[in-house]
Amino acid sequence: MTIRFDGRVAVVTGGGNGLGRDDFLELAMRGARVVVNDLGSTGAGQGKSHLAADQVVAEIRATGGEAVANYDSVATRDSGNAIVETAMMTFGRVDILINNAGFLRNSRFEDLTDEQIDAMMDVHLKAAFYVAQPAYRAMKMQKYGRILFTSSAAGVFGNPWQANYGAAKAGLVGLMNAVALEGERHGILANALLPTAHTLLAAEIDEGWMEVTSVAKVLPEVDFSAISSHLGVEQNTPLAHHLVSQNCTSTQNCYSAIAGRYSRVILGSTDGWSNGLTELASPADVEAHWAEINDRARYHVPRCVFEEFVPAIACIKAARNSQQARQWMNPN
Repeated sequence: MTIRFDGRVAVVTGGGNGLGRDDFLELAMRGARVVVNDLGSTGAGQGKSHLAADQVVAEIRATGGEAVANYDSVATRDSGNAIVETAMMTFGRVDILINNAGFLRNSRFEDLTDEQIDAMMDVHLKAAFYVAQPAYRAMKMQKYGRILFTSSAAGVFGNPWQANYGAAKAGLVGLMNAVALEGERHGILANALLPTAHTLLAAEIDEGWMEVTSVAKVLPEVDFSAISSHLGVEQNTPLAHHLVSQNCTSTQNCYSAIAGRYSRVILGSTDGWSNGLTELASPADVEAHWAEINDRARYHVPRCVFEEFVPAIACIKAARNSQQARQWMNPN
């Protein structure tokens, strides 16, 4: 089935380079009218320039598409409102939001400064609130919307030298969950993308990973030569654009894109262990049942906090029933 965006209006933050640029060009080619937001910074968040956004707008218009540039930072509430207002004033609506803007300030965890921490929270996490909130309100009025948060494997799985970046990107998963839960009844779906590509961000990754034991252990096993020619930003676009299309009915999920391999990323809880609440478990009890607690043979993927209570209570009841059965069979 061909995916089109005719009549839709898309806002992509950080759209002048890398993932955002490819998003814009492809969305416009498929019929969307787009707001090209880009501050024009480097991969480290330095400087400002209108050039990147203007070039994307020019490319889109040259092929008959409709686009307008916006140069606001995403890091303040006023600028977030201004980005969405650009879409509303120019095109009268906003149907798609891809929160993509960002940069890196890498350092060892112990050496991170307040500036390096705050910069990541401002441009990745707080900025997503600032742009998504006004976009969400517009989508709610329309009873339709698609929001895609650009998270990262660094946030979900972890990456050395990126504690600040990873914490902000993990925060986006929590934000996505809440937006998806609240927005579903209004026709607003939200998901998160964990992309992989050679971009300005990737160019900022520091040396020193080999000092981390787990990374040094696994890197020799990774055959990068098999995918080195397939790490362009375009490999992320098919998944991203399905997720923001009308065809997509999935919401509140994380998806990974690595060199043309697309997968769902899950965060779940195992069946676990319980003593049936007959008495307060001790640390020694927990240690004795550590294998059961960590056993991934059976697990659950809750959609909200309360869904985790269902398997937890089932585990408690099963343990209690098992104890009662043993007492019945061995009354003495």
